[in-house]
Amino acid sequence: YSNISFHVTLSIHLTLFLPCPQCLGAEGRLAHKLFRDLFANYTSALRPVADTDQALNVTLEVTLSQIIDMDERNQVLTLYLWIRQEWTDAYLRWDPDTYGGLDAIRIPSSLVWRPDIVLYNKADAQAPASASTNVVLRHDGAVRWDAPAITRSSCRVDVSAFPFDAQGCGLTFGSWTHGGHQLDVGPLGGAASLADFVENVEWRVLGMPARRRVLTYGCCSELYPDVTFTLLLRRRAAAYVCNLLLPCVLTSLLAPLAFHLPVDSGEKVSLSVTVLLALTVFQLILAESMPPAERKYYMATMTMVTFSTALTILIMNLHYCGPSARPVPAWARALLLGRLARGLCVREQGEPCGQSRPPESSPSPQPPDRGTGPPAGPCREPRCLCRQEALLRHVATIANAFHSHRAAQRRHEDWKRLARVMDRFFLGIFFSMALVMSLLVLVRAL
Repeated sequence: YSNISFHVTLSIHLTLFLPCPQCLGAEGRLAHKLFRDLFANYTSALRPVADTDQALNVTLEVTLSQIIDMDERNQVLTLYLWIRQEWTDAYLRWDPDTYGGLDAIRIPSSLVWRPDIVLYNKADAQAPASASTNVVLRHDGAVRWDAPAITRSSCRVDVSAFPFDAQGCGLTFGSWTHGGHQLDVGPLGGAASLADFVENVEWRVLGMPARRRVLTYGCCSELYPDVTFTLLLRRRAAAYVCNLLLPCVLTSLLAPLAFHLPVDSGEKVSLSVTVLLALTVFQLILAESMPPAERKYYMATMTMVTFSTALTILIMNLHYCGPSARPVPAWARALLLGRLARGLCVREQGEPCGQSRPPESSPSPQPPDRGTGPPAGPCREPRCLCRQEALLRHVATIANAFHSHRAAQRRHEDWKRLARVMDRFFLGIFFSMALVMSLLVLVRAL
């Protein structure tokens, strides 16, 4: 039944592709006769080898024409390839002298036996090559099959270094049903050809080396050879630097400026929260187009902004310590209001840089002792003011209240000055961190 079907198909192809022998020239008649002689008893159902124990060698060559799409989120790579397969058919040989020196013919690929080489890591059910192309058949039985193919292959994408990442996507070709003892596949050369490659605006191709492997799968005990072409890509980062990275860098440099704002402006926490929201927006934009991965710069920047916001709230709490607050501890007065304030040039109005105000003690005047007599002096008048003890007690009370108020004011000023010292200190620390992180990221773009 299979032979009847093959001869019917052969007759149809002869009718469609070959004109009548009377309409052909000498060369056409020879090709027509060669075609009939070759396929008179030929079947494309079996491997074309003289010895069934002999493995058929298939040479695979791939030419990269275009990168159609790299879907990082779904981790699918779409390529346009030219795939060339070459093998030797033991039943399609002839003597060129018998057919007027005709040494090669081109026939539809569906008429001859073809290796069932497929893309192992394809992402859909699409075949890697089209069956409508012709094959070139030579007199020694060498068959060359060139076919274009649009392949969709799975590719493990690592975007932890985005947008300065490099990817390596493998395309594994091998026979689906024939083991190594029946069909042996190998690459032609050490890499795929890039001679006709159309440059991609997003990716730079570094190479496409080929490697032959022989593996054993869990389904079968046979050895299965395959050829893996690894496409080495590096992302063109210029557009991402301008559109995503540079705005993020400039936004992160605004975060330390919250320590430079006066506390009384009421915008310190607002600025930090605004910067944090802006970084969150950038993160969401990346999450829509990229697979989940560790983005070191964005995470480090958001962590830094979060800590700066928490420290800003702490500094505002120190600034608004009221007159009822405790005095600044001695260690904080000596270390922060002393050495650190001189080093950061945090000074009072009119105070020279590098000098700090000496600590002042708050005097506590006491009312005069009632047991003491009138003050010594020339005054002998009973109505003299120096003899009015009640008045002196009221004056002493007013003086004590005034000095208590001055001491409370002084404590309040000390806490405000401590807040300014902390502001200046964390301004330098966080601005240096943001600058160093931004420079490390931007240097990689050069």
